[in-house]
Amino acid sequence: MSGVVDLAAVKAAQEAKAKAEQARAEAARQGGGGAVSPADLVIDVDEAAFEQAVLQRSTEVPVVIDFWAEWCQPCKQLSPVLERLAVEYNGRFVLAKIDVDANQMLMQQFGVQGIPAVFAVVAGQALPLFQGAAPETQIRGTLDQLVQVAEQRFGLTGLTVDPDAQPGEAPAAPQVPAGPYDALLEAAVQALDAGDLGGAVQAYNNVLSEDPGNTEAKLGLAQAELLQRVRGADPQAVRKAAAENPADVQAQIAAADLDLVGGHVEDAFGRLTDAVRRTAGDDRDTVRKRLLELFEVVGADDPRVAAARRALARALF
Repeated sequence: MSGVVDLAAVKAAQEAKAKAEQARAEAARQGGGGAVSPADLVIDVDEAAFEQAVLQRSTEVPVVIDFWAEWCQPCKQLSPVLERLAVEYNGRFVLAKIDVDANQMLMQQFGVQGIPAVFAVVAGQALPLFQGAAPETQIRGTLDQLVQVAEQRFGLTGLTVDPDAQPGEAPAAPQVPAGPYDALLEAAVQALDAGDLGGAVQAYNNVLSEDPGNTEAKLGLAQAELLQRVRGADPQAVRKAAAENPADVQAQIAAADLDLVGGHVEDAFGRLTDAVRRTAGDDRDTVRKRLLELFEVVGADDPRVAAARRALARALF
């Protein structure tokens, strides 16, 4: 759940949307995909199965995580409601139940302070939903928002549910033909995950040298370069310098980089937009270019980017 993981999820959203669209198209070409049983909509997950059952599954459908324990009385009120809603929503999300007593590492990774606690994972990105035995009306509202975001932003329309399907026999994902740069892009992602930012930058540049318009490589390069810039930075010192020197362009840029890595997207955009408004000449152009780079990291279809572009236009003109 570090800043690096959160930032990587920005690109994962773009990849998940593209893969979901490819998978649906391939399934349609083959005459339609398979279906899951209603029993497959509620699953028990442990640390060993987490990557496949939650992270990989979240590129197809939102996965709602219920952190619970046998001794927890509020959990016994909440869990049956979530299980019933998982079936009622008919494949628009999958419910993963995690026993915190048996899976302490997962509890720590999600920063769970008390149970019941409910999270969602969409395209590999963890989102806190609520804590405690919330009223059903609140739960429904939260799930409706989750499903809407998953469909509109990530292109995840859910699973097909067949009451006659056998539990545990979920269909294999349709095979999507490999693209000409898939090996290079995979190498870049592996380098990024391993912390080899220089290797990731080189791998993405290798793709762009052959295919300058490759969206995934452009997004990945912007991300890797951002992580390179903040590596080794002292957050306290960077933020102190920005606060004490509002006219210092480089101080504001450095703070905006940290804002974005920390998940404070609107703060990063607002800081640089304000800097554009206060500056002129080369300084203004420097800030404007960095802001455009951060737009690349977040992705053009993010509504926060659209809002920041309008704010930038007002600041410039």
